Amino acid sequence: MNAIDHSVFHSPGYFIRAATAAWEKAGAATLRHRVFVEEQKLFPVHDRDGIDGDCTSLVALSTYAHEADEVVGTVRIHEERPGLWWGSRLAVDSRFRHVGRLGRELIRLAVSTANGRGCHTFLAHVQAQNVEMFRHLSWDVEDEVVLHGMVHARMRADLAAYPPIADPQAGFLALAKRTAPPPAIAW
Repeated sequence: MNAIDHSVFHSPGYFIRAATAAWEKAGAATLRHRVFVEEQKLFPVHDRDGIDGDCTSLVALSTYAHEADEVVGTVRIHEERPGLWWGSRLAVDSRFRHVGRLGRELIRLAVSTANGRGCHTFLAHVQAQNVEMFRHLSWDVEDEVVLHGMVHARMRADLAAYPPIADPQAGFLALAKRTAPPPAIAW
């Protein structure tokens, strides 16, 4: 955890990239625990599983003075078999859900990264409350399933909407959306 009070300071931009540093990977694991164990109570102790050993973790990092500051969003991707990729454990810190695009940008990097690695099919189990967001991002519902006691839609991404990304470690900068115009400056 950092010393910045995010209720007062709002990051102007977020790095969206593959987690490479140890603090990024640890931050992603901590965020997943907060969201899936503590907040949603989908898992009693932890959300770790066999996929964690062979996946690519992607993160959204808040910035302070143009430097990565804190993991505020995460998703993981893995290749189940050649060409078949899955996205899972999409989580955004509750303090940053007002930003409104961190989840979307993580999804974009996830599918584009898999597309750059030879993906022909990209699937995810999406919680019911998030299905509309995924539909707006060129995903289709294939089936409905109950996982961990919660309704999910199995959804498929339209790969044509996600240009391949060869280097997810480089990622990109997503600028924060302003919800109100900036204050006038008096001289």
